[in-house]
Amino acid sequence: MTFAVPVVMRKPIVRAAFWMFGAIFSFMAMAVAGRELSAELTTFQILFFRGLVGFAVVVFVLRRAGWWQLRTRVFGTHLIRNLAHYGGQYGWFYGIALLPLAEVFAIEFTMPIWTAVFATILLGERVNAKRALGIAIGFAGVLVMLRPGIAAVSLAAFAVLGAALAYGFAHTLTKRLSGTDTPLAILFYTTAIQLPLAFFPALYDWTWPSAASWPWVLVVGLTALTAHYTLTRALMLEDAAVVMPMDFLRLPLIAVVGLILYGEPIQFWVFVGAVIVFAGSWLNLSAGPGSGQGPNLHNKE
Repeated sequence: MTFAVPVVMRKPIVRAAFWMFGAIFSFMAMAVAGRELSAELTTFQILFFRGLVGFAVVVFVLRRAGWWQLRTRVFGTHLIRNLAHYGGQYGWFYGIALLPLAEVFAIEFTMPIWTAVFATILLGERVNAKRALGIAIGFAGVLVMLRPGIAAVSLAAFAVLGAALAYGFAHTLTKRLSGTDTPLAILFYTTAIQLPLAFFPALYDWTWPSAASWPWVLVVGLTALTAHYTLTRALMLEDAAVVMPMDFLRLPLIAVVGLILYGEPIQFWVFVGAVIVFAGSWLNLSAGPGSGQGPNLHNKE
């Protein structure tokens, strides 16, 4: 017996929405796993175990797909990209341990703004009036969220903002690498370079995860890969300007998760600032070709 697939399910936007649901779930699960692990492990140790799981999965896939995919003539670019990406990961997980989850996600939404800035500087992409306005609106949203001079701005908030900036720089280099190297090569060098970067600092005050924490180790490692994969699949079906509004659903959803699991109150100004940042990012994405966003708006690999 065969079942006909409804016509609506065959529409790209519907399939993109399903892939985005997978990405949203992956990002939220990664945040919760990082929060749970922060009770036992340092941020460096979380990054090490996360990288170890990711490295094992990528090596397994390469054994089937072929090691030839690792050929590269721009290893230096991989190295610079991953130094920035590693710094971004540290800031993100550091913030996850100390800030309300919704605040971390809200500040993270500034990343497409930074990507547009770096793409202009490093890739020579043009900035028209619409894109410049979008960047300015995004910066205004940051000020609303952090409210410097009015509210006490924590070190953790600056760490997450720095993480978004580092991710923006790394994603700009990812766009450059995507023209010469395979996606598997980018993923492999990401895990292979960042694993030792996390290992040596993690040795200080080393702690093995308890038996109860090992499932969270697997979650934080696997969701990093599934988030990248599902978001990329969604962006293969629809433009970033269409997918991004779906991704914004992460903010209210993670706010509910934070409220239920950790009793975190809903922060009014965080949501207001995040809406402003989203408006600026969407304006930048809808400004036409050359936005510099590439296929990975929030890729933590």
